[in-house]
This record gives sequence, C-alpha cells and structure tokens, in this order.
Amino acid sequence: MDYSIKIGGEAGQGIQTIGDTLAHIFARAGYYVFTHQDYESRIRGGHNFYQIRISDRQITASRSSIDVLVALDLESINQHEKELSVQGHVLYDSSYLKQRFDKPNFLDIPLTELALTYGGNKIMANTVAVGAVLGMLGMNPEIMYEMIRKTFKKKGDEIVQANLKSAEAGYKFAKEKCLTCSFMVSGFEKPKMLITGNEAIGLGAIASGLQFYSAYPMTPSTGIFNFVAENAKDFGIVVEQAEDEIAAINMALGASFAGVRAMTGTSGGGFALMVEGISLAAMTETPIVIALAQRPGPATGLPTRTEQADLLFALFAGHGEFPKVIFAPGSPEQAFYLTNKAFDLAEKYQITAIILTDQYLADSQWSYLEFDLSKLKYEDYRLRGDNFRNLKEYKRHLLTETGISPLGVPGDANHLVVTDSDEHDEEGHIIEDAETRIKMVEKRLFKKLPFIKKEISPPNLYGEGNPEIVLVCWGSTYGIVREVVDELSDKFRIAMLHFSEIYPFSEDKSWLNILQNAKLILNIEQNATSQFAKLIMMETGLEIKKHINRFDGRPFTVDELKEKVYAYITGL
Repeated sequence: MDYSIKIGGEAGQGIQTIGDTLAHIFARAGYYVFTHQDYESRIRGGHNFYQIRISDRQITASRSSIDVLVALDLESINQHEKELSVQGHVLYDSSYLKQRFDKPNFLDIPLTELALTYGGNKIMANTVAVGAVLGMLGMNPEIMYEMIRKTFKKKGDEIVQANLKSAEAGYKFAKEKCLTCSFMVSGFEKPKMLITGNEAIGLGAIASGLQFYSAYPMTPSTGIFNFVAENAKDFGIVVEQAEDEIAAINMALGASFAGVRAMTGTSGGGFALMVEGISLAAMTETPIVIALAQRPGPATGLPTRTEQADLLFALFAGHGEFPKVIFAPGSPEQAFYLTNKAFDLAEKYQITAIILTDQYLADSQWSYLEFDLSKLKYEDYRLRGDNFRNLKEYKRHLLTETGISPLGVPGDANHLVVTDSDEHDEEGHIIEDAETRIKMVEKRLFKKLPFIKKEISPPNLYGEGNPEIVLVCWGSTYGIVREVVDELSDKFRIAMLHFSEIYPFSEDKSWLNILQNAKLILNIEQNATSQFAKLIMMETGLEIKKHINRFDGRPFTVDELKEKVYAYITGL
C-alpha cells in the first residue's frame, strides 16, 4: 500500500483543514504518513495544495504521482490532473466549480449540498470531503468518527452530530458512487504520532529546559514560536513577541545572561538583523540557541517557499573570529535530538548554536511510534547556590585549559558579575593591550574548538557499505535522497552520505575515505551554488565536481530526483 492524496484549491478554502485532518486519521490508523504543503504568500486566492502520502512501510518523502486529487477549484484540475497515477481519481463538486467532467475517473460529489442536508451548514463541506476521501479508499471510518467526537466535544453535541452526519454522508456517497475506485487499504496498526519539523524543534527545546523564547514572527520559523507559546503555561516558559529581530536576540541574550536557557527563531531577513547580537554573544560568551528557518532570498524572496541557501550566511554570521555550532536536521526526529544537543553544547561551551531548517522540513509532517527520551541530555553547567556562593574569587572569563570559564548567575552570590561588548580581561573589565587580546582570542577560539569537534558526530552513511556511487546531501533533503538510494540499490552500489551536524566537522573523517574511493560523487542541494560542497572543499580540500541543484522554491520529489541521479549514473 502506497497512496498519495493531493488537496488543491485557493487559500481560504480549507485545504489545510482537510489535509491535516486526513493526515491525523491515517496516523491514528497506524499508517506511515508523510505530508508537505505548497502555498502562496496570500490569505485568500492563488493556488495552494496539501499533499499526503500514506503507506504500510516507512516513507520519508513525497512522490510525483497522485492517486486521489481533491479539486476545490478548476486550477487544481488544470495543474494536477496530469499527475494522476493509472488508478488515480479526481474528487470535485460540479456545483462549486460550475463545470462537469465526463470522465470515468472523475467523481462528482455534491460537497456543499451534502453539508447543508446533513450538517445544516455549508461550512461542513470540508468534513464531507474528508469522509469522501476515506470512502474512495475503502477505509474503515471508525477512527474518523472518533476524531470528530474528540475534536468537537467542547462545542456541544449538536455540532458533534452535525459533523458526524456530514462525514458519514460523504463517506457513503463516495463508496457507493466511485465504481472505478480499486484502492486496497491495509488494516489498522498501532497508532503513530504525527509531527512537523517546527514542532519537533519546539518540543526538543522544551525537553532541553527552555525557559525563555523571544521572536518576531517570520515565515517559516513562526511554527516554532507558536508551538512553544501553546505549551508555555504548562512548562513555565516566558514567551515574548519582540518588536523586531534585533530586540528578539538581545532579549534572549539577556535571559541567558540572567541564568535561564534561552532561544530565538527567525528566517533569513530577520537573521540578518541578529548578526550583531551573535557577535555580542561571542564576546560575552553567552549561550544562545537560534533556529534559522531558510526560505528563498534575497530580500523577501519567496516567503512561503523552500531553499537551502543560508548555510554560508549562518557559518560566517558575525564580525570577528569565534566558534559556533551549526546543525541541520533532516527529519523531525533529528530535529528533536539535535535541538537538545544544540542547547547542551551552547551552554557547555558558552557559544551560539544554530539550528538550520527550511520551509520544507518546517511544515512537512512525519509519523513515528515515539521518540526515545532516554537519549536526551540535560546538564546544568552554571554555577548556582552554594557552588557559586562559596567561591572566594569569581572571574567570569577565567583563562583555562579548555577555554571554558565559570558561568555564574547574577544575584545568586555577592560576586560582581561584569560583562561588556568590548575586549576584556578575565574579570570582564575593558582592555586595550595586545597580550590580553591574544590570550582571549585563543581562549574563545583555539582552546574551545578542539573540544567542540570531539562532540560532533560524523555524517550518516545509508545504503551500500562500500559504495561506488555516493549521494552527498545535508539537512532537509535527507528523506528524499534516502528513498532514491532505496529505489536504485538493486541496480547500483549506491549510498547516501547525509550531514546533519554541519559545523564544525567531526574529528572522525572516515567518511572522506568513502568519497575518495567512490567512482561517482553527486552533491545534492536546494540552492544554486552548492554551498555545502564549498564547505567540504574549504574544510577538507576535496572538490566535488558533479552537482544536482534545485532553487525554484519547490522541493524535490523522489521520482524527480531519482530521474536526475539515474541520468548522471548512466551518462544520459
């Protein structure tokens, strides 16, 4: 079983409601689910879609062909009919589209009429559509009914019953009328959770002891902000919507200096405003975590699309020379654990940790049985209570063998805590002499960096252990490339080398041997200039000459990337 469902229409038609409801029903039924969205930067109008893939085996990306197209406007048919599989069907309402289609695989369902008849309100048309999709698939509707009861319980029995009747009407109509539907859906399995990349970052932050989050809303990072805010009361987190990104990072730095784990999130334009704050964090050695959700630039660019073009920006952000850590998760599961690692390393080494994501990972949903919470790490590296009060002398920037100085909490002892954006001595007082300057740069950079590198994991090799063909990728392309490797592994000795812990590179360089012994290396990135390949060249001297790039704001599908990789391999 492996089916794809696409809901297309204009913004404001309830596309996300239908898609999200179906995705959660499938996950509750125990199926593996992957979703991604494509939407324009407008509240109403335009053309948007929500694509869901369900399977009885693990899936990690979207496919090009679709099996059910829910067309809420004519544009959806014009654009996506050609994507239908051999058994593909279109679900539409001719009364709404003002047009009928005399084709055997087109199912005309009176969504609005059924909503009015059985739900008493045309707003129930989305519920009818959900029922109709399940009817076309021939899926047991009990989980749908259960979810409706739970979702609308607080709105009263009348609303619950109206939605139940509407869903049932859509289900029965589609099941009875779609005579050419031949889908085979497997039975229910153990329910799975459904989580987006943004939610996983937010969850990882909360699990890591986050106590302060400040941000200015900016797509596609806003989902992290929303998730943390929704859970702030339960976990005692202070959430602040700042007036701009300059304020956001400085608020987070202030909170971190005051003794709590702090984080901010933004996209490229907002990150540009945060750069001076990153340098301030470096000079004062204040721990901070930043989520940088990439989107196509420059300037406003394509604000609701996806790209991986801010890697070098993040790497070189800030004036002066200082260490930072950059992670780029490839899945929500990786996002959860790497966010935890970002908080740990930021506080342990008193540095900035950046989590690079993008619109594709931020909004896509993946299904999992669970996350292993035993893998999480939490250690408070700050001096608190008696550990701080009993110190005879406190030097905030004490020169040590590791470069890590004691980090106290202001007000927790009688020690004077000084910090300043100027170069300083061990106590934090401003200096001008060359000798102290050299010692402080060596402390912040050369002493810390070797220890940080020991904490970084090498890239993940997936596929053939001794491959002739290696697909190099990083961040959100993980799931797509993984499935391409699966599909080509019966023809070629092929593997994926996926980097999620981007900078600094791990001390373990065994992966270099894999690349040096390969007959073909293909670098795959969602940007125009192969930024990660440049980073590899800069750090190792290895030049990757073959590249597959996409930078139109849309993600690869498995089929599209497989075709490009196959063409390279066969020389077509």
